[in-house]
Amino acid sequence: MAEHLRLDSYLDFAAGRTPHLVAVCQTVHSIAAAGRQISRILARGPLAGNLGAIIGASIDGDGQKALDAMTHTILREALARAPVAVFASEESDEPEVLDPHAPLAVAVDPLDGSSNIDTLAPIGTIFSIMPAGMGVADDPAAPFLQPGRQQLAAGFVIYGPQTALVLTLGAGTRVFTLDPDSGAFIATRGEIEVPHTTREYAINGSNLRHWAPEIRTYIMELKKGRNGPRGEDFNTRWLASMVGDAFRILMRGGIYLYPADQRRGYRAGRLRLVYEANPIAMLMEQAGAAATDGRTAVLDLVADDIHQRCPLVFGSTDEVMRVADAYHAGAVNESPLFKTRSLFRKTASTIESLA
Repeated sequence: MAEHLRLDSYLDFAAGRTPHLVAVCQTVHSIAAAGRQISRILARGPLAGNLGAIIGASIDGDGQKALDAMTHTILREALARAPVAVFASEESDEPEVLDPHAPLAVAVDPLDGSSNIDTLAPIGTIFSIMPAGMGVADDPAAPFLQPGRQQLAAGFVIYGPQTALVLTLGAGTRVFTLDPDSGAFIATRGEIEVPHTTREYAINGSNLRHWAPEIRTYIMELKKGRNGPRGEDFNTRWLASMVGDAFRILMRGGIYLYPADQRRGYRAGRLRLVYEANPIAMLMEQAGAAATDGRTAVLDLVADDIHQRCPLVFGSTDEVMRVADAYHAGAVNESPLFKTRSLFRKTASTIESLA
């Protein structure tokens, strides 16, 4: 399809060609409208009020900020006008039934990276669209407790120097940039293809002492650069904003790691599987990249709670495979983790689990 393709036209084309996507495309329209509204609020910064003010408790323990609550409300109201049966949000303890007869379930992180509100670093809205199935009135959580491969669409809106909507409908990943003059989201390039190799990695190195040996050894190999077993230099890029790091990786490759570690609250990972890891994993796989919790492809995991946490590693396939192989080697035999040679050997089982 041609460059400078409008999101509206793209969604209309997809819905016309694939009837089961009609409701999905209507829902993406609603999310895009909410993204435009949030973008306008963010563009005003402190002129819109103290957006970073703590106004209550939050599920992650960091405190709910004014803009967290505001974006939750904006998205809920937008999705209430879409064919959405049930709505799950990081800002709510339980899913909310909107229309039990509608075909879709939508999970959102209304504002990923909200700690960056006052620093002008990238923040974003992440969403996952699932089939609702039957009986959501009796069990509103049920649609979200299935493998991420059941997602019909996923994406995020990133608010930075530009506002962009990153989207997959299950057939490639595209980026649509918001034109502030017209209000249209417009694609200026074709489908995204993440390079398989990279020399950039993103991880919070201050937590090194808490990591499992597999992650610690992998990162130390990268840090040794051309003098180490990899024989080449790597650069660190860490924004403390998952959507920002994900967008960079989609544009030029890289690997992002948020592993589990030994701190309280981090032992099962920190990011939420349903509305953070799953949509990012779908976007990555549809762009030729990969996502794993270290042992299993993220999209094959099944949550038992809408707020379930998981470790997350995503990005350029070759590096994600190396991390998975590190965990595989550690499970089979711990001794290779402490040798000076490279410990990464691609195994058929690892590659198959991430394909």
